[in-house]
Amino acid sequence: MILEALGSVLLGLGLSWSADHRLSRRLPSRRLVFGAGPLGALFGAYVTHTALGPGHGLLTLAGGLAVGAVVLSLLLRPESRRLHGPMPS
Repeated sequence: MILEALGSVLLGLGLSWSADHRLSRRLPSRRLVFGAGPLGALFGAYVTHTALGPGHGLLTLAGGLAVGAVVLSLLLRPESRRLHGPMPS
C-alpha cells in the first residue's frame, strides 16, 4: 500500500507538471495545480484500492491517475473568446 501511495503521488506530480506545461494559461496558480494533482491521485488510489482490495497495484495506480486527471480538469478555465457585436436573438 505504501508503494501504491508513493507511486500515485509521483504520477499526480507528473500529471500536474504536464498540465501546467501545456495549459498554463488556462489553469490557476501553480501551487494549486501542484497540490491538486497529487492529492487527487492519492484519493483515487485509495478509493480504487478499497474497491479492488490488495494485489491490484497497477489498477490502483491507473485509478489514481484517472481521478488525478479529473481533479485537474476541474481547474481548467475556458478559453477567453470575445464576442464581436450583439448576440443574435
